[in-house]
Amino acid sequence: MTTEQQPRPYPFSEPDRLELDAAYAQIRAEGGLARVQCPYGTPALLATRYEDVKLVLGDPRFSRARAVAGDQPAHTPIGPGPDAMVSMDPPDHTRLRRVVAKAFTMRRIEQLRPRVQQIIEDLLDAMQAQGRPVDLVAEFARPQPALVIFELFGVPAQDRKQLQEWAETTLTATGDRYTLQDVFQALDSLRAYMADLLQERRRKPADDLLSVLVAARDEEDRLSEKELLDLATGVLITGYETTADQISNFAYLLLTRPDHLRQLRADPELIPQAVEEMLRFVPLLRGTSFPRIATEDVLLSGGLVRAGEAVLPAMMSANRDEAIFTDPDELDFHREHNPHFGFGHGVHRCLGAQLAKMELQIALGALLRRFPHLRLAVPAEEVPWRVVTLQRAPRELLITW
Repeated sequence: MTTEQQPRPYPFSEPDRLELDAAYAQIRAEGGLARVQCPYGTPALLATRYEDVKLVLGDPRFSRARAVAGDQPAHTPIGPGPDAMVSMDPPDHTRLRRVVAKAFTMRRIEQLRPRVQQIIEDLLDAMQAQGRPVDLVAEFARPQPALVIFELFGVPAQDRKQLQEWAETTLTATGDRYTLQDVFQALDSLRAYMADLLQERRRKPADDLLSVLVAARDEEDRLSEKELLDLATGVLITGYETTADQISNFAYLLLTRPDHLRQLRADPELIPQAVEEMLRFVPLLRGTSFPRIATEDVLLSGGLVRAGEAVLPAMMSANRDEAIFTDPDELDFHREHNPHFGFGHGVHRCLGAQLAKMELQIALGALLRRFPHLRLAVPAEEVPWRVVTLQRAPRELLITW
C-alpha cells in the first residue's frame, strides 16, 4: 500500500442491517491499510487488521487530542470538542478518567444489579400487559438502559423522558428526524439541565455519580467547573445509547438465527459467553472509531504511517480478523478465544463496559425466560433500520410470543 493512493469514499456503503461490508476483508488481505475520505474533513488511513487497530488504540504515538485540534476526518459535521474526555490524551485524560472511574467500580455496579433486574422485570411486565405485538425498541431496549443511567445519576423520575429525548437528539447524524439546529438546541438544553442538577447536588449530596463528580470538583480540586459540566453531560449522553442499540441488535440477531436462539433457551448459563460473542460479531458503528494522529512515523503491518497522518481504527474489521479469530464470520457462542474490541482498547476503553455487560446479560436472560416462544411479528426483511445515526440498530422491532 502507498499512502499517496487516491482515497476511497468512506464508509464504503450504506449499512445493510448487521452485515459487514466485504471491503474490510479485502483490505485486510491486500495489506491492511487503505486511504479513505470521510464525508467531512481530511483524508485518512483506515486500519483494518487486529494488531494494527490495537496499536493505534493503545500506543501513545497516536494522539486523539491532535486529531481534534486539526481538520480531522469525520462522519458528521459536528463531533466532540477538545474538552470532551474522548478527545483528550494523557495526562489530562488520565486525571478525568480516574474521577469518573469512581462511579463505575465493580462494587458500585454490583450494588446496582438488583435495581437493574427490577427495572427489566417491570418493563417486561408492562410489555406483557400491553399485549401483542410489541415494539421491543420503544418498550424495552431504549428505556431500560436510560432508566439505569438515570438511576446512577439520581435524575428525578419526572425529568427522565425529556432528558432521554435531548440525549438521543445529540447523537443523531442529522437529516433523518433532526436538523443541525435541533442537535445544538438539545445539547444546550441538556447542559443547562445538568448545571442545575449539579448545583442541587452541591446543596444536597447523594450516593450517586453526580455527587462523586461534585466532590472531585469542590473538595479535591481535580476538575474545573467546565470539566465538571462536560463530564456529567458526556457520561449521561453516552451512558445508555450503546447499550440500548445493542439490546435491539442482539435481539434481532437471535430472532433471525433460530439455532442460536435454541442454544440459549436450552442453556441459559451460556448467556455471558454469548454476549461476548455478539459484542465481537455485531458491527455497531456505521463507520469507525474516532481518528488518531501519528505524532511520529510508525510502521504498521500494512505500511508506514507518517507523522501528522490521521488513522481511523476499524474495530469491527479487527473483530473479524482471520489471524486472530477462527471462522471470524461465524457466530459461535462456544468461542474460547475472544479478545474483541466491543468496548474499544487502551486508555479510551469504555469505562462502563462492566455495567453494559451486566445489563445485556440480565436483559437477554429475562427476555428469553419470560417469553419462551418469542419471535418476530414481521418478516426479518421488513424490520426498519435507523438511517442517519452514528450507530446501527433497528428503528422498530415488532415481536410477539
